[in-house]
Amino acid sequence: MANWISNFTSQEDLSAKHIRPLENAEDLDPLLERIGDSRYVLLGEATHGTHEYYTWRAEISKRLIEEKGFSFIAVEGDWPDCYKINRWIKDLPDSGSSITEVLQSFKRWPTWMWANWEVAAFARWLKNYNSGLASEEKIGFYGLDVYSLWESMEVIVNYLEKEDPDIAGLARRVADCFEPYRKNDSYATAYRGLNQRCRNEVVQLLTEVRQNIEKYKDEREAGLNTELNALVMKNAEKYYEAMASFDSSSWNVRDSHMVETLNVLMDYHDHHSKVIIWEHNTHIGDARATDMAAHGMHNVGQLVRQQHQDEGVVLVGFGSYEGSVTAGEFWGGEMQEMRLPKAIDGSLEKILHQFEGTNKLLIFNDNSPLKEIFSEKLGHRAVGVVYNPHSERGNYVPSIISDRYDAFLFIDKTKALHPLHIKPDGHLVPETYPFGI
Repeated sequence: MANWISNFTSQEDLSAKHIRPLENAEDLDPLLERIGDSRYVLLGEATHGTHEYYTWRAEISKRLIEEKGFSFIAVEGDWPDCYKINRWIKDLPDSGSSITEVLQSFKRWPTWMWANWEVAAFARWLKNYNSGLASEEKIGFYGLDVYSLWESMEVIVNYLEKEDPDIAGLARRVADCFEPYRKNDSYATAYRGLNQRCRNEVVQLLTEVRQNIEKYKDEREAGLNTELNALVMKNAEKYYEAMASFDSSSWNVRDSHMVETLNVLMDYHDHHSKVIIWEHNTHIGDARATDMAAHGMHNVGQLVRQQHQDEGVVLVGFGSYEGSVTAGEFWGGEMQEMRLPKAIDGSLEKILHQFEGTNKLLIFNDNSPLKEIFSEKLGHRAVGVVYNPHSERGNYVPSIISDRYDAFLFIDKTKALHPLHIKPDGHLVPETYPFGI
């Protein structure tokens, strides 16, 4: 790969024909062409704290919504929190006077991941766009993640006590099972305290909710909200068990849950629905093209390709050479703006920087020379909400880039995300594997 450009007569030839400039929304035309009629578009990020990743994903999403009729956005966030954004952009009753008010309710560390200026700006755009649509056509915004056990339990108990007293008793029993472990920050500790009756009742609750879903009509998506909060509770139990075993299986449980949630959302919307997914590269880039596969791990990108390739799936990765990033030095640590150093030698990011030092769009079509050029394994930087700049080399995932993604956006120099400076409430969530992503 050191002579990665040697197959071409000149750098100009490669640039003009195969590597596209990326400076404004119009430069996304080749990506929109590559997406075509696909129903699943997965947009990544190399960190959870970079301004440009959020703004470029927003630009892509706007064009997909306006030009290709995409139905909703699903993100690497908790269901209850993101459902508050969903209600606000659809202008539902008592949904909040402003997006800032909504985002101030995001209390769990890392608050900056969704409570930031970039998300607020995009949410305002979505609300304005939705204002001209019928209620059943409004664009949604949903969370796919599994972490919101306590919040999901509270939502379900409160809702069912009002709407379905027969099931509410079961929901209260489930909540009572978990209550003794609520003060624990470790989900694995919580799991080890559960007895088999509690686990069975979690599954029973989800079954009951799904069987009675048609009864929950007080708000258009009330049934969906109840079902997916119950699904979080069910799969959180699996996640705790995996965490207690101290192996990589917790990663698989988490990503399987996100795909299961995604499939419920697609079934809920009509058969013409299309989804945009926002998650870290480590989730949306096909795990089979990385060393994750050797560790028995799968991810969202792999599962969506395997389950829905015939409906059109496009995986879009992101990366940068240097800049700054919002992160913490350890789990639960103070949010800070940190320097993102220049990419290491031999990495994807260093190679792309050396080629003209500009922003770039790469499309890995089967007939493109880029498919072959990037078929060798390269280090590809991955930074989560936790970042230790003193072990930079450990932040690179060996990847066959042209198999991991269908397209790649390279931003040469980036800057940190703009948080709304909300302090977390101190309730931590479990480590993820790789740590912090």
